[in-house]
Amino acid sequence: MRDILLPPGYYFETLAKNHPRAAFSCGQAKVDEWLHRQALQHQEKRLSVTKVLLDSSRRVAGFYTLATGQVDFGSLPAEIARKLPKRALPVAVLAWMGVAKHLQGQGLGQRLLAQALRDGHEAGKTFAFVAIILNCIDDKAKTFYSRWDFRELPGHPYRLYLSALQLADMMREK
Repeated sequence: MRDILLPPGYYFETLAKNHPRAAFSCGQAKVDEWLHRQALQHQEKRLSVTKVLLDSSRRVAGFYTLATGQVDFGSLPAEIARKLPKRALPVAVLAWMGVAKHLQGQGLGQRLLAQALRDGHEAGKTFAFVAIILNCIDDKAKTFYSRWDFRELPGHPYRLYLSALQLADMMREK
């Protein structure tokens, strides 16, 4: 995967107190509420990290939140779990992601996801994990992530995964 090309004037920053979070709306109340009220608190407690995509006026155009977690060995598909210890295994978690409603349909979601995956890949060079997992908020989100080769975890139709090996393959320069 090459560098993430952003539209002119757009750039990423780690979420900070001075970012205008309250003005952000993606059309999903739970996602908006996360950014407005919880993302910075969780970041300050070192539970997750949120990156915001800002436009040239420093408005939040989108964001994603990454965290670490564990998943039980038995919750993983056989293709990942084979040859792994039978215990809780480390995963990266794409906890939240949203694009401002007025900017949806312009490819920013793909760019946010690509940057989140790149960040996860880079972190995986220091803190290993077996997969990136996420929970989809609805069918539209599930369709979006499926286009990036995320698959359902067995028995959890809205909990998707991308194996660390698939991620590494994505990140290789082609």
